[in-house]
Amino acid sequence: MEEKPVNKTNTNGYTFMFSIIMVVVVASVLAFTATTLQPIQNENVRQEKMQNILATVGIETERSEAEELYNEYITETIALNEDGSVAEGTDAFTVDLAKELKKPGAEQLYPLYIANVEGAKYYIIPLRGKGLWDAIFGYISLKDDVNTIKGAVFDHKGETPGLGGEITQMWFKQSFADEKIFDSSGNLIGVSVVKGNVDPTNKDDNKVDAISGATITGDGVSDMISERLLRYLPYFKKQTDIKVAIQ
Repeated sequence: MEEKPVNKTNTNGYTFMFSIIMVVVVASVLAFTATTLQPIQNENVRQEKMQNILATVGIETERSEAEELYNEYITETIALNEDGSVAEGTDAFTVDLAKELKKPGAEQLYPLYIANVEGAKYYIIPLRGKGLWDAIFGYISLKDDVNTIKGAVFDHKGETPGLGGEITQMWFKQSFADEKIFDSSGNLIGVSVVKGNVDPTNKDDNKVDAISGATITGDGVSDMISERLLRYLPYFKKQTDIKVAIQ
């Protein structure tokens, strides 16, 4: 009786080899795509960073126009040492705050952006802290008295939508405008996110309304602001043109 030829495509060896080839092909395509898109992604991140910095001083712009406006309004980009001295040769934009926070305080660099908008001077400070699930971060700008907040932007990695994720919403960010970071005695205490803020129009109480159901995220924002701002106090104390009385 004549034997039928073996169909090699039905063998285990063929299946195994086919799977290996597909894995290699798919992995190669994904690696090529990731490599190709990486420069575009990096550029988007860079432009978005400029957008956020500008937003704190009231300059809202499309991503494609961010760099032009950034170069127009941001007049200085410096990095500070712990004692408030300027780290020569370091551009604030190149400082990775997430990496800096892993270092001891004395070894960290503290990026600072200085803007001039229609003759008004602003100091823009990057923020980074801990929310409920992961990192929270953003920027806060101070008017030239280094006491009054001009604006703030916040973002997060993994806060709960509708709860802690609300820190990105305009109503929350706008609540920080014109709040003071020093108390009546001249001590830098930042701004606290608190429940039941009696008078949201009172800009001298160092408080803004909390997000309902997001206490831990709100506490993270409060801690992040006070901790980061305190790091810049040595620099501000050295500036002779600052109007606020700093203790």
